Amino acid sequence: MAEIKFEEALKKLEKIVEALEKGDLPLEDALDKYEEGVKLANLCTKKLDQAERKINILSRAEDGKLVRKPFEADEDEK
Repeated sequence: MAEIKFEEALKKLEKIVEALEKGDLPLEDALDKYEEGVKLANLCTKKLDQAERKINILSRAEDGKLVRKPFEADEDEK
């Protein structure tokens, strides 16, 4: 599967889910859609994991060195 943006992959995945939920696809087509959906879901998960790793806040420790901290949402945002 060619590299696509997260948003595009998610839209495709949503369309596949809608088509499968209708239940009017022939079995072979449904299996093909399911396989494509699994690939898209894995791609979305991978991209989300990459984004999570990038969301680190650089801050200075007491000794003045830069340290990486994982992003933590404020309590109000949870």
